[in-house]
Amino acid sequence: MLPVIVFGAALYPDGSPRPTLLARVRTALGFGAQHSDSLYVVTGGIPQAGRTEADVMADLLLSAGVSEEAILREDGSADTCDSAIACTKLLHARGYGGPVAVVTSDFHMMRCVAMLRALGWITVSVSAPSRTDLSRRRRLWVHLREYPATVWDVLLVLIWRFSQ
Repeated sequence: MLPVIVFGAALYPDGSPRPTLLARVRTALGFGAQHSDSLYVVTGGIPQAGRTEADVMADLLLSAGVSEEAILREDGSADTCDSAIACTKLLHARGYGGPVAVVTSDFHMMRCVAMLRALGWITVSVSAPSRTDLSRRRRLWVHLREYPATVWDVLLVLIWRFSQ
């Protein structure tokens, strides 16, 4: 089994997926097609119109032909840090301690990988492409905000890990 952790992204108010989330699911499907033993761990618990990010991703995977048994939903997390910890708990509860594939947007990969490595995981990075329709200023902001967020979130997961 190879867990493929797919980090969520904000939904539209009507509960439908935004382009960022769609790109992450497409990327996960492409990676999973090359690994027959994939377990898709979809994460994200902020609901819109009664649907969480994890639920929307699971539905997209199911409609693409992935079996329900190959999907593990983590739909209680409120942010990226919560997701990394919750996925760690879920996988450890299943007795898994091997490598994990990390699927998120390219700008978000540094933070997700750093947190999961701080939690003890060996990671394989699988980057989904960023949106190209954003202004140059917005793209710069999206990338720059990841540096302080990475430092903060790694500190938080280390505190959690060593308090267990």
